[in-house]
Amino acid sequence: MNYAKNILETIGHTPLVRLNKIVDDVDALVLAKVETFNPGNSVKDRMALKMIEDAESAGLLSPGGTIIEGTSGNTGMGLALAANIKGYKCIFVIADKQSKEKIDILRALGAEVVVCPTHVEPDDPRSYYSVSKRLAMETPNAWYANQYDNLSNTAAHYESTGPEIWEQTDGKVTHFVVGVGTGGTISGVGRFLKEKNPDIKIWGIDTYGSVFKKYHETGVFDQNEIYSYITEGIGEDILPKNVNFDIIDGFEKVTDKDGAVYTRKLALEEGIFVGNSAGSAVKGLIQLKKHFKKDDVVVVLFHDHGSRYVGKMFNDDWMRERGFLDEKYKTAADLIRLHRERPLISVKTEELVSHAIERMRKHDISQLPVTDAQGFVGSLDESRLFRLYFEDKDIADKPIKEVMSKPYPVVGKQVALEKISALIHKNNQAVIVDGGDGNYHMLTKHDIISVIH
Repeated sequence: MNYAKNILETIGHTPLVRLNKIVDDVDALVLAKVETFNPGNSVKDRMALKMIEDAESAGLLSPGGTIIEGTSGNTGMGLALAANIKGYKCIFVIADKQSKEKIDILRALGAEVVVCPTHVEPDDPRSYYSVSKRLAMETPNAWYANQYDNLSNTAAHYESTGPEIWEQTDGKVTHFVVGVGTGGTISGVGRFLKEKNPDIKIWGIDTYGSVFKKYHETGVFDQNEIYSYITEGIGEDILPKNVNFDIIDGFEKVTDKDGAVYTRKLALEEGIFVGNSAGSAVKGLIQLKKHFKKDDVVVVLFHDHGSRYVGKMFNDDWMRERGFLDEKYKTAADLIRLHRERPLISVKTEELVSHAIERMRKHDISQLPVTDAQGFVGSLDESRLFRLYFEDKDIADKPIKEVMSKPYPVVGKQVALEKISALIHKNNQAVIVDGGDGNYHMLTKHDIISVIH
């Protein structure tokens, strides 16, 4: 009988799959190393098991101990699978930009999950780097995996992923393309392949908001390169020890939008349901197409499974909110479709200003139409209320009719966006759209900007 003694023995030996339609204009054979075939559905299973085994051998991880790690989700899942087999507890620290699916999966595997804010500096005590280190010090019998600087990460890919790619391509691989986060995959695979053939090119895919590309090209760690981004699993605001820049021939940056769009294209055009970093990797590969020749064999690695992103890249509303869907917006009707489920929030002339302020706060809005029995008769916006407050501290107790401005213009739903844009200016902050069904909707400058691609 042919069977694995436990789930950990199924890690590795993932397939190479030829890409076709999505790389139609790339003049090379493009093969995807699809790491979703690992039991945790990601490439991180390889290094998670290696880090644990090396920690056990070094006496750093004791029976019944607790594994602590800062993770974007996938490393945590790999660690949790191994921990459940080996009898360890897990505490994982994750940034709040990661998908809810990742957090739910980690908890389903029995891990304790601590969620930290994304938009803080790495050395901020609230960052997931800092919280991970603190928990490791405070928790008895704990081991901090530290995938960023733990070189067992790179070793796992040098020992398994690299040899697999070499054997599967019969040594014909000419380029390796992969998204770079902790750096273990690109450094381990790159080192192995270059030892076999120094002419093999190793390309890292980076994202805007990350420091890798500029640092590789200039040696400058530029703080101005660091800003928040949506893409998950690649890019960093630190320089992990696992990133061996000497192995990497170059970096290519991919936008958040392109990464998300190509993640969906992989499912639609290739039937490969993979995650956000895979979309970025294949788009980066396409951007690099001038570097490839007809007889080249380009291997691109797909890190994880699309199920981690059902609420994000594979959700139309999420994509639409960020302007990632290539939809055509020509009229007011096209825009009000985006928030047709939201009722129009308004105030009446006889209500107090305090009521308007509370409604703005509750619904997180900056403008309000004012109505009476005849219809729309005025408007309020927060900037005007702000100015009036400094003229009269008792403004909150006055009726709205005493402080309101002119009513917002009302237009039909078939009015062109260009005309609506012309109606919105310094002295008029919004437009009311008559939906034709008894419902009205308000459009602001923000609504117009949100659909500009």
